[in-house]
Amino acid sequence: MPPILMIHGMWSRPSTFTQMRAELEATGIRSAAVTLPSHDVPPGAPAPAALATTRLADYVAALERDAAALGEPCVVLGHSMGGLLAQLLSVRIQPKGLILLSTAPSAQAGAFSAASIRTMWSVTGKWGWWKEPTLLDEDAARFGVYNGVPEAEIRPALAELTWDSGPVLAQLAAPFLDPDKGSHVDYSRLQQPTLMITGLDDRIVPPATSRKTARHLTAAGARVDYEEWANTGHWLFHDATRPRVAAAISRFMASLG
Repeated sequence: MPPILMIHGMWSRPSTFTQMRAELEATGIRSAAVTLPSHDVPPGAPAPAALATTRLADYVAALERDAAALGEPCVVLGHSMGGLLAQLLSVRIQPKGLILLSTAPSAQAGAFSAASIRTMWSVTGKWGWWKEPTLLDEDAARFGVYNGVPEAEIRPALAELTWDSGPVLAQLAAPFLDPDKGSHVDYSRLQQPTLMITGLDDRIVPPATSRKTARHLTAAGARVDYEEWANTGHWLFHDATRPRVAAAISRFMASLG
C-alpha cells in the first residue's frame, strides 16, 4: 500500500494530522506530514519575512521535493489550502490517489458565502494584506474554522495557528487578478481515484467548492468517492469527527488495491 503525503492548510501546521496519523498507522497505513515553507516558527513568533512574497508555486515546488524524498509513489492528501496544493502537486507527480478534505478552491471552483467573508474579514479588512504575512485571529478562527468543535479541543488548536502568505491568500481569493494563474488546476491530468470529504457546516470554505471540484474531477475521468457530512464544520480533526475521517481514508486506501 502506498504511503500518504499529508499537506496542512493555511495558518496550520503538520500537527493537524498527528492523531489521525497514529490511527491510520494502527491499520497499516504509512504517512508523512510535511511542513510548508516558513510554517515551522514557534507559536507566538514574529511573522517570517519570506511569507510576504511566497506564492503558490513556491509551496508546490517544496511539496514536489517532499514527494520525491519519499522514494516511492504515494497518495496525496490535503486539508483546506492543502487540498488545492494537493491538486496542483498531483498534476505534476501523478500520485496513486488523491484525498481532499474541506478543500480550498482552485481558480475553476471558487465559491463564496456570507460566512466565508465574515471569517476572512479580520485579515482581508486590513489594507495591504495581500503583500504581507497574515494570521487569522481567534474570533475568526472560532467562528469559521472551529465551529462545532468542543472548547477543550479548540484551545490547543488555536495555539498551533501560525503565519501564512498574503500573496497566496490573494491568489486563492482573487484568481482573476493573478497573472501567474497560480490556483488554476489542469483537471485533464487528474484522473486518479479521489476521496473527497466536506462538512455541510463549513463556514470558511463553502461546500459548493467541493461540489465544483468533484464535478471537474469526474469530467476528467477520475473516480470520485464524494462525501458530504451533516453537522460537520471545516475542522475535521477533533475527537467526534477524526475517527470517521480515518475510517473513510482506510476504506479508500483499501480500494486502491
